[in-house]
Amino acid sequence: MVFSSSIFLFVFLPVVLLCYYLLGRRLKNLFLLMASLVFYAWGEIFYVLIMLGSISINYVFGRLLGGSHKPTKKKALLAAGIVINLGLLAYYKYANFVVENINKLIALSDIETIDWSPVHLPLGISFFTFQAMSYLIDVYRGESKPQKNIVNVALYISLFPQLIAGPIVRYHDISKQIRERVLSLKLLNSGAQRFIYGLAKKILIANPLGLVADQIFAIDGGQLSTELAWLGLICYTLQIYFDFSGYSDMAIGLGRMLGFRFLENFNYPYISQSIKEFWRRWHISLSSWFRDYLYIPLGGNRFGRLRTFTNLLLVFCLCGLWHGASWTFLIWGLFHGSFLVAERTFMGRVLSRLPVFMRHIYTLLVVMAGWVFFRTESLTEAMLFFEALGGFSSGNGDIHYLERYLDIKIALILAVGILLATPATSSLNHLVLARMKELTGSYQRAVAVSYTGVNLLVLSSLMVLCLLSIAANAYSPFIYFRF
Repeated sequence: MVFSSSIFLFVFLPVVLLCYYLLGRRLKNLFLLMASLVFYAWGEIFYVLIMLGSISINYVFGRLLGGSHKPTKKKALLAAGIVINLGLLAYYKYANFVVENINKLIALSDIETIDWSPVHLPLGISFFTFQAMSYLIDVYRGESKPQKNIVNVALYISLFPQLIAGPIVRYHDISKQIRERVLSLKLLNSGAQRFIYGLAKKILIANPLGLVADQIFAIDGGQLSTELAWLGLICYTLQIYFDFSGYSDMAIGLGRMLGFRFLENFNYPYISQSIKEFWRRWHISLSSWFRDYLYIPLGGNRFGRLRTFTNLLLVFCLCGLWHGASWTFLIWGLFHGSFLVAERTFMGRVLSRLPVFMRHIYTLLVVMAGWVFFRTESLTEAMLFFEALGGFSSGNGDIHYLERYLDIKIALILAVGILLATPATSSLNHLVLARMKELTGSYQRAVAVSYTGVNLLVLSSLMVLCLLSIAANAYSPFIYFRF
């Protein structure tokens, strides 16, 4: 089940909200847990057992960690818990990749290849596994107390707003809210607005741009013209941002409707002036997870430049593999890690002396180049696409010409997407609100009513357009379902 489906919008969400608000405080968590399991089982009915197994294992290890006072025993318990979690993730996410590459090596000799039935990748396993490990690590560090109530642990791991594609909610950030939270009409209204804006990002911007990107990336690299390759890359650059940030907005909005306050996951990453800044703004929950639970424990930047560079490259190689089991994801992670290392050398000093607009251009070009590895299925495809971007492809645009993919509608969506990828509209909104506070008496009331009316009109229009698109069964993939 996805947030943009009719069954979610017209059946699941209304029923869940109605029951949730009518139930007493003691039953809310149990009901949310049941609803979350139904949400997950809708598309993964067998694999919900894997989630239940993960919940049980992490509950037991959390209790054991909380009851142990010997450092060596606690370390052993934590290590065992992490190994089990990573083992589960490794089997379902990486077994196919490992066997495939072993078979390629074996094929070079006379040895018979491994007979292997591909393992299905359960939805959201990367996200809920990292959340489970966050629980164990937070309990081990003493940042949170172990939950005695298994329902609360289960709810933390399986909570449906962020179950499938994040954001990754760390246990110590939400443990108090799981035990007790306050519902209010103001929070419900705020959550509904955030959800609609996220849905509009997904349906009205990411989907149509994604369709163009998919069509262009499906063309043989040798037939791509330079302008078409750049159009495909620009469309994908905006698609992945609005797809994932839109999903995060919907998750944050749903959380507010249920009384939870999730941390932000995106902060206009495409305005960054360095790759270091980009990773402070992009998928914040994942980058901070790797920083706090891997990079810093490895030593961070405390043991000299060589150790720092090694840690950065290792973390980003793992970050790449977290996104997917393929060489292109590994190269994407290594690519970003290499630029983070370079920015800590003389290159960082050179970059700091450049004009702001040149730092923006540098960051965007690096990020977009990385998206080529992220989007293509193989290194061969990636290299062919880079050739097209650089003007070295043999494609002349006779068969696949620009106007075939770039019409007025797509051009308008591109313009809107580029504008919304900056804080321009948000800054304008803050300015209007600040000026409203300066007004007094009837003027302030009149302007406030007008502002509310305009906001309601915009939200209503966006919702109607989204529903029309959903009713038309328009193209609607979720990129991060792959992870």
